[in-house]
Amino acid sequence: MTYEPGYSRYGGVSRIVPTLLLIWFIIGAIAAGQRHYYSSAKANCASVGTITVTILAGPLNYVGANPKIHCSTPEPSK
Repeated sequence: MTYEPGYSRYGGVSRIVPTLLLIWFIIGAIAAGQRHYYSSAKANCASVGTITVTILAGPLNYVGANPKIHCSTPEPSK
């Protein structure tokens, strides 16, 4: 079996999957922006984690997913 130049034996899957992932993450970034997660002045473990999980959840944000991360870091001793 020979393949023509520019032809993938997997069909268009090798182009479709990265495109869908990019669209998924863009939708998640839009959702995080609509929730005003980027306007927070303080960047800590919880806020960065929440932004990351919201972006990874992508379109699930619009069907009711509201991911939140809670971090508890130890306080320095006095």
